[in-house]
Amino acid sequence: MTIRGLSRRALLEGRLIARPVASIGDNSTATIHISSAVVSVMPLQRDRLIQSLAALPGVEVHHQDTSKVVIVMEAADSGALGSRLAEIAAWPGVLSANMVFERLENLADIGD
Repeated sequence: MTIRGLSRRALLEGRLIARPVASIGDNSTATIHISSAVVSVMPLQRDRLIQSLAALPGVEVHHQDTSKVVIVMEAADSGALGSRLAEIAAWPGVLSANMVFERLENLADIGD
């Protein structure tokens, strides 16, 4: 059985349609996905890549050293996080981009 629009490629590219989890104005059940990732970079490209990462919506740079950058990403669903990480991994100067942790939070619990 195949579900229309569901494929491995759609998942990897973040093209899955997210179902609304709450009615408009009701944050009691609305959720957000929060993920941390380590991005390994070429040392000579680090500063440029940090600026590019910081400019992405929903991405914050939390730590950096010579060749590694720790980021935190927020998105409405896991597919968007995976898509963003795949995008980052394909940038010139990026050696790898690996998700370390993912958590699903209720917006009502974090005050957003």
